[in-house]
Amino acid sequence: MNTHMGNIIIDNEVIAQYAGSVAVECFGIVGMAGVSVKDGLVRLLKRDSITRGISVKLENNKLVLDFHVIVSYGVSILAVADNLISSVKYKVEEFTGIEIRKINIYVDGVRVID
Repeated sequence: MNTHMGNIIIDNEVIAQYAGSVAVECFGIVGMAGVSVKDGLVRLLKRDSITRGISVKLENNKLVLDFHVIVSYGVSILAVADNLISSVKYKVEEFTGIEIRKINIYVDGVRVID
């Protein structure tokens, strides 16, 4: 972003970390998913490596976010996705000041929560 005082540069990792923390607070989201390229297995990422389940791209000064998530068993995936999109869109736009063009959600697994 350009301001009258200079440029502001926000690293994609910062946006991914914030978006991930917002996402895991959403109802029905167990966590972010990490897919092993070597064997194709999906695993639940720990809180400190949450950004590996999120991809952040800047296209025409608008953000495109990809989420790889694991959802709770028995919840409506559509309802969880709608909640995730609205929460992330509002909070990330408020945090960064950059408009979000698209949020893609990839459900990579389902977990039963005790």
